Amino acid sequence: MRYHPFLHATPVLLLSLAGCKVTGAPSFPLAGAYFPSWMLCGMLGIAVAIGLRVLFLATDIDAALRLRLFTYVSLGTITALLFWLVAFGP
Repeated sequence: MRYHPFLHATPVLLLSLAGCKVTGAPSFPLAGAYFPSWMLCGMLGIAVAIGLRVLFLATDIDAALRLRLFTYVSLGTITALLFWLVAFGP
């Protein structure tokens, strides 16, 4: 009998599917099509980061920031994850 390394890796690969539900991914209808909810959260995070940049520029807080890119990416990510938690979380 030949040794097949993929035969022993099959349970490990199938273990990654253990988190999938039968009901499907959370989605919302928009103009007759279903969009994944993570896309909505990402777009909301981007919009909030842009809005905060405009607000920070208007109030001169942006000049005091040292790592601007990191700050705005972090603010957008935090907003997207909080929205995901509130809207689709447990």
